[in-house]
Amino acid sequence: MTGVWADLIGQERSVAVLQRAIDGRSHAMSHAWLVTGPPGSGRSNVARAFAAALQCPRGGCGHCTECRTAVSGAHPDVTLVRTEMLSIGVDEVRELVRRASMSPTLGRRQVLVIEDADRVTERGADALLKAIEEPARRTVWILCAPTDDDVVATIRSRCRLLTLQTPTIDAVARLLQTRDGIDPELAGYAARAAQGHVGRARALARSEPARDRRAAILKIPFRLEGLSACLNAADTLVKTAAEEAAAATVDLDAQERTNLEEALGFGTKGARPRQAAAALKDLEDQQKARAKRLQRDAIDRALTELTGFYRDLLAVQTGAGATLINDELATEIAVLARKSTPEATLVKIDALLGCRESLEGNVAPLLAVESTLISLARG
Repeated sequence: MTGVWADLIGQERSVAVLQRAIDGRSHAMSHAWLVTGPPGSGRSNVARAFAAALQCPRGGCGHCTECRTAVSGAHPDVTLVRTEMLSIGVDEVRELVRRASMSPTLGRRQVLVIEDADRVTERGADALLKAIEEPARRTVWILCAPTDDDVVATIRSRCRLLTLQTPTIDAVARLLQTRDGIDPELAGYAARAAQGHVGRARALARSEPARDRRAAILKIPFRLEGLSACLNAADTLVKTAAEEAAAATVDLDAQERTNLEEALGFGTKGARPRQAAAALKDLEDQQKARAKRLQRDAIDRALTELTGFYRDLLAVQTGAGATLINDELATEIAVLARKSTPEATLVKIDALLGCRESLEGNVAPLLAVESTLISLARG
């Protein structure tokens, strides 16, 4: 694949569908699309590439101004929405609906991409539904979600569904080598460890601290000896996740506060203290919500790593012969496998999946992780 489609590895079938839609073949075009796929399959990248191709005179060449600005979010007729909060509220959706009703200013279409459509609130979904039911003539909605069940039925029934696949480990490794210049051995490790998640693989390949954090997480199963060890491990995991979230946002938080203070006229005679205090409080609340989501995402990555570890353990216990995700720990996993049973390992995997569901339900992170690690120790 070439142009804006070049990095969409493993998605040849989906790209072919989108290209037919752009060409107008077999009435393939729709005013609303729902792009689904597992984490790391590239939902956002597919949506951005499609948005660019809809604006490009050559269907997504990847080089023209239309392609470059659409992918980056700078095109005036392409709106990209990716929330850093826990949800997308009705006010934000109403602003999108307002934009959707406008005619394109420069491009061929007005394109609106919601990269986290599964985070739209119930009231937001009601506002979005009306816009999709009564679309403007040259407006295209592109919604992204892990599965079609993550979007309310009334919306997904009015969208054309495009389901992505998880890229193969070999394909991800090749991409890291060709696009990012990663050493083949490191690329292979990162692709295997990320289990086909392109973004995660790239982060592991390019960041030694990310690899160190992963290694620390994979030591947890060997240290769960007694209640105290479980509680300490849970505390460390949650604190590390919070520190990771803080490090990712500290510069952004400071810049946002500076920009707001300048907009409010701090240090000038026209400043209004009462309004300024309310605006700053609102910003602080938004930043706390963003930090909360990023911490939860970091914990979820840790739980995913642990699930992969116990998947390897189960594979060894059952003699499945599957390739290990954590091949570098093969010896240690073999020793641990002899000390337990496949049934006990399945219970541990269920506990990890239950913890992820608890976090989605806004259970306190430390409480959820403590309970889970205690369950792992019992097996």
